[in-house]
Amino acid sequence: MRHCSVQVRGLLTREELDRYNGLMQVGGYLEEQNQYDLAYIVQKEVDILILPAIERLKEKSRDRDRATAEFLESLKAVDEEEQD
Repeated sequence: MRHCSVQVRGLLTREELDRYNGLMQVGGYLEEQNQYDLAYIVQKEVDILILPAIERLKEKSRDRDRATAEFLESLKAVDEEEQD
């Protein structure tokens, strides 16, 4: 079973995280039993489950990019004022 990143796991809601942990336990058990075909199905469910958290992570990144752009624009404006 492939775990998602720590950043994504940190953005899962409590309900999503509980479900994620349960699915990972089931998938790990299935792998121990060499039931890789069933573990694959569980992994697909995990992949679907984490999609909203991945979108939240992307949105945080976009917000950070916007904040950086605004900061750089404010620095540019200050430099222009100082030159005048």
